[in-house]
Amino acid sequence: MRIVCIGGGPAGLYLGLLMKRRHPEHVVTVVERNKPYDTFGWGVVFSDAMMSAMRLADPESAAEIEDAFNHWDDIELVFKGTRQRTTGHGFIGIGRKHLLNILQRRCEALGVELAFEREVESDLEFPDADLIVATDGVNSRIRARYAEQFQPDMVIRPNRYIWLGTKKAFDAFTFDFQRTEHGWFQAHIYKFDAETSTFIVETTEETYNAHGLGELDQQGSIDFCEKIFAETLDGAKLLTNARHLRGSAWLNFSRLICGKWSVFNGRSHVVLMGDAAHTAHFAIGSGTKLALDDAIELANQFDRHGHGRDRIQTVLEAYEEVRRVDVARIQNAARNAMEWFEVVGRRYADTLEPPQFFYSMLTRSQRISHENLRLRDRAWLEGFERWFAARSGIAVEDGERVPPPMLTPHRVRGLTLANRIMVSPMAMYSAKDGLINDFHIAHLGARAMGGAALIFAEMTCVSPDARITPGCLGLWNDEQAAQWRRLVDLVHSLGHAKVGIQLGHAGRKGSTRLAWEGIDQPLASGNWPLISASALPYLPHSQLPREMNRSDMDRVRDDFVAATRRAADAGVDWLELHCAHGYLLSSFLSPLTNRRTDEYGGNHENRARFPLEVFRAMRAAWPSDRPMSVRLSCHDWTEGGNTPADAAIFAAMFKEAGADVIDCSSGQVWKEERPIYGRLFQTPFADLIRNEVGIETIAVGAISEADHANSILAAGRADLCAIARPHLADPAWTLHEAARIGITAVNWPKQYLSAKGQYEANLARAAAVAAQ
Repeated sequence: MRIVCIGGGPAGLYLGLLMKRRHPEHVVTVVERNKPYDTFGWGVVFSDAMMSAMRLADPESAAEIEDAFNHWDDIELVFKGTRQRTTGHGFIGIGRKHLLNILQRRCEALGVELAFEREVESDLEFPDADLIVATDGVNSRIRARYAEQFQPDMVIRPNRYIWLGTKKAFDAFTFDFQRTEHGWFQAHIYKFDAETSTFIVETTEETYNAHGLGELDQQGSIDFCEKIFAETLDGAKLLTNARHLRGSAWLNFSRLICGKWSVFNGRSHVVLMGDAAHTAHFAIGSGTKLALDDAIELANQFDRHGHGRDRIQTVLEAYEEVRRVDVARIQNAARNAMEWFEVVGRRYADTLEPPQFFYSMLTRSQRISHENLRLRDRAWLEGFERWFAARSGIAVEDGERVPPPMLTPHRVRGLTLANRIMVSPMAMYSAKDGLINDFHIAHLGARAMGGAALIFAEMTCVSPDARITPGCLGLWNDEQAAQWRRLVDLVHSLGHAKVGIQLGHAGRKGSTRLAWEGIDQPLASGNWPLISASALPYLPHSQLPREMNRSDMDRVRDDFVAATRRAADAGVDWLELHCAHGYLLSSFLSPLTNRRTDEYGGNHENRARFPLEVFRAMRAAWPSDRPMSVRLSCHDWTEGGNTPADAAIFAAMFKEAGADVIDCSSGQVWKEERPIYGRLFQTPFADLIRNEVGIETIAVGAISEADHANSILAAGRADLCAIARPHLADPAWTLHEAARIGITAVNWPKQYLSAKGQYEANLARAAAVAAQ
């Protein structure tokens, strides 16, 4: 084949040498706009795993690269007058110029033609090429030429950064955070040769503008950064090799995703690789890794399917199918890390203490979890756990296993929870006339013995017409209150668990069938009238609700207050108001479901007016020493609906009204929603509200392991974790997860103590077998 790589960066050079090495009959050319052995940039960072992949792909170049690498295991944080360090992270760094020079020499040795100082305007300049590989960077001209086919999605991110270097060798990957009168600056620093380090400085657009950095030339920006980071630089100067850039050289990161990576131009197949196809933020240092992995996978697919011209289409399809998954994984992690740095000042640096800030920074990409940190640096993590436990009031003796964050107590008002795990409200649809029955006693009693600190029943309705289905629980009469007292007394008698009640009103989503008979489907008979913020049905064929008038509001408010008083009299420990998932109060908050033109519709204040009225009346009726939370839908997942920013506004309003905690859920407001699911997918909402609004939060959604919960809590992303489906599958989820991570100092019900030792022993045996 005749192969042309347009762009002499890592992707183009590495693919060129791999294809020539594996099939010498190929004619391979790499075309580069710069001079021979000339490049820009400072150092690049790999993981140890990337180096292993390169040894398999081309041992010769890998050996030379490895000889030039600087390896380190430590990460150091400079923050608020402290220096903290952890080890075991396994980084390797090399100068970008040195890396490319090694790859250039390897290409020449294998017979790859290198064409320097040539600007390529179009792929059509190579009519005899069978395969054209566009590795011409984030501003790819080739991609732009076929934009309709490649479907590029380019987003310019808000932070500003400047890529510098310094003649000072740092012995750890160092992060330095410095606050100025206008905001925070952070430096990402790592060594890449014996005497030189990359020094990237980043800040927000607001801070950048407030300091007038856009008005400075490069030297002015360098002088500014030297002053900000003088202590860390310790007399060393900052340097630039980007004099070709105009102005101050501060840039915005461009996040790129392409819908398709290859096209046929009528003569040649054209494929994107590296930054021309996708970008990953420097916060996790994976741009070069992605480029090299692209090259390795494309070469592997040619080996698998054949190196002939007739196999190119098949190869490109297979290459994209395989790489798209891994690229998405890296880009997701990079997005998490990038967004962490974009909000780090107001969300974390201003609010978190240094140990928790360091933990948050280490886990910012969500690729590193609590137990992964234990594998990397057990001593550091156990020291952090000791600090976290001390803040929760636990004094741990030397040599004693420190409880992980999920097993530390937590106090809200006058209530102390034994740990940070709660059984989330989950609809059972098994009541008759709203009454708790033997099923609920067995169901919730089992979970009360399973180790969780707070046990919620399902959403409990404040009137007969507030129910979702005929099978929903209620608290509108004294008979129901008596059964709640029975439940509360049972749970309190079983151990440490406390009881929570979530009061709600179904609104437009009421009068439907039991879930297993057709979720959200209207009853075939026996319907009751519905009310909502506006006269909008949930489904096209759902019953049409009536828009609430003031008389309706008075009645509903009073129903909530009456149920609140009954809950208090029944001895319930925690009260939650349901303002999420498209139910009645949620329908006021969302602009999708609130189309009112009176004082209860329109802006945030008006849409929250009635839910806040209900909340304040409930808070006044609820004992002052007992906690009260509000469940919010923090994202409607629909254009024109509420976003996390809107949820933060509502959270601040409920905080001012006396809420102690915001329970951060999302969705179920509009049937045409398009949620983006995934592990811990709703935790970012709890993180934002906790650390920007300044109110405690509950994280919910796809939290299924102790490792998940510990990571969330340790990083300060939430204060409690609500576990739903895992508690349906395993009533003793908390006890079992504690045992799985080696925590044996946890109280089991005395009736089950004989099983505790056997369960822990079985886990130990299974772990020993897996380790062999």
